[in-house]
Formats: sequence, structure tokens, C-alpha cells
Amino acid sequence: MQDIKLTTDALVFSKSGGQLQLLLIKRKNMPDQGMWAFPGGFVENDEELEAAAIRELHEETGLQLSAMKQVHTFGKVGRDSRFRTVSVVYYAFTDANEHKVAGNDDAADARWINVSEITELAFDHKQILEFVLQELNLISGEITS
Repeated sequence: MQDIKLTTDALVFSKSGGQLQLLLIKRKNMPDQGMWAFPGGFVENDEELEAAAIRELHEETGLQLSAMKQVHTFGKVGRDSRFRTVSVVYYAFTDANEHKVAGNDDAADARWINVSEITELAFDHKQILEFVLQELNLISGEITS
């Protein structure tokens, strides 16, 4: 029997120039090498979930936040081709103009990308993004409430 791996993912949004942007990383490693994805990774044994999301965000992008909010947990079988993973997804809003980001650790690149321009993401991240946009009442890159 294989152990289930616990991960966190960080969706950090910014409204810049009238567009809703999302901070994404370009994966340096397989699987889905070269594809855009959310900053995130594996939770350490002695680590709180929110702390793991904040740590992974900082390690992969250089962006340091003090808090994030949990939005949902995703655990569909087969969402990661390597092994069974369950991901607790966190989100935050910040001003992209106030934060310089760069790909670090296992991220080849990190960029703010207009949500309306995102067509494909690694793993099941596109479906997660659509869920989070609906959950937070964000439609087509515009804040509706």
C-alpha cells in the first residue's frame, strides 16, 4: 500500500492595470516540466498547513506573505502521475507591483500572469483555478463582489 502525500498550493492574486493576475511558477522538474503551475509542494511532518503554503510560496517565488486563507482540499485519484496526492489550497491577494518575484528552488521561472490569458496549467491546476475563481466570486479576471 502506498502512502498518500500531502501538499499545499498557493494561489496569490493581484489586481493590476484593471486585470486580475495570478502568480505562477514554471515547473523545473517532471512531471509536467516546463508547464505553468501554482507554487506549492509537500508538507513537512512537523509543519502546519498554512505555514507549508507560505514556505513553498517563498521558496519558489521569493514572495513572503504572513498569512493565507484556506479555500478547499483537492484529492482526486490520479491528479498526480507519480503517486496519490491530496492538496490543501490557500489563497491571498497582494499588489504585484510591490513584490519582485523570481523562480527559485524547483521553479524555473515565476511570473504574474493575467487570469484571462491562462489556458493550460500542470496537473489539475486549471480545474482548481476555475473552482477558486467561482468560490471567490471572481469571473473572467474581474472582481464581481
